[in-house]
Amino acid sequence: MISLNYHSHPTRSIGRYTLTPLTRKTDCGRFLAALSIRSGRGAATHDRVYRFIPLFATSLDAARYGLEQGLEYAQLQCATA
Repeated sequence: MISLNYHSHPTRSIGRYTLTPLTRKTDCGRFLAALSIRSGRGAATHDRVYRFIPLFATSLDAARYGLEQGLEYAQLQCATA
């Protein structure tokens, strides 16, 4: 998990993926969204972290955006498997 002052929000599992929205307050007072997508277990665990370009007024808005992006990704991956 990345630290760089990111705040993690409650995780959500879909299929084999665990989605963790992450947010960080910018110098201008807005919020960046990021998302950790984990899959696998033990030594075979993979964790990808995606950072998104839009800025948000609140941490909750940023977390929701990241989670929405992760849900779309996971649903697409489950549908093509």
